Amino acid sequence: MDWLEKIDGYCERTDTSYWSEPLNAVTNAAFIIAALIMWRRTAGMPMARVLCAILCAIGTGSYLFHTHATAWASVADTTPIGIFILTYLFITHRDILGLSLTLSLIGTALFIPYAAVVVPILNRIPFIEISNFYWTVPILLFAYAAFLKGRAPATARGFVAGGLILCLSITLRSLDEALCAVWPTGTHIFWHLLNGLMLGWMIEVYRRHLLAARGAGR
Repeated sequence: MDWLEKIDGYCERTDTSYWSEPLNAVTNAAFIIAALIMWRRTAGMPMARVLCAILCAIGTGSYLFHTHATAWASVADTTPIGIFILTYLFITHRDILGLSLTLSLIGTALFIPYAAVVVPILNRIPFIEISNFYWTVPILLFAYAAFLKGRAPATARGFVAGGLILCLSITLRSLDEALCAVWPTGTHIFWHLLNGLMLGWMIEVYRRHLLAARGAGR
């Protein structure tokens, strides 16, 4: 693999220069801002702070990708996203569903075969296939929300809200190249802005669940 191979996958990029995607680059500040806000709100919540650190890494990795636009930067972009998904799954199982450590780890690991089955199915659906992997996440959020509806309704509503924001975000990500002729800056910037909001919100949902659980003496 050529780690220095250039990647041109977004409407805004017109050449291989560092600042060819200025808006795609600077809008990654949304992740950093969300991480800083939630860091201040999550004192005494170690795993929430871990999520904030990963969120900061998402913004940094995405910035590197939209400036360097190389294969190595692509890995720096996508790896923190995967880590955030798996970490959030783990704390959902352990701290929200109340599963044991072993079951929480097993449940988290099951995301891999889940994605392996669902992504090929999504890949057959027009338009959805553009961002096929990312659609696996709102599907999970809605599924967990349905399960939590009776036992933690506020958390369930938080999952639904996060899933809806993510659906809009993924849709705008997928429209980037299609609308390039009429929207030269592309729509990928909204993927960053909405995802910064959504990921920060999901940390807030977790924070509120922990506070409610502590208040109930769990």
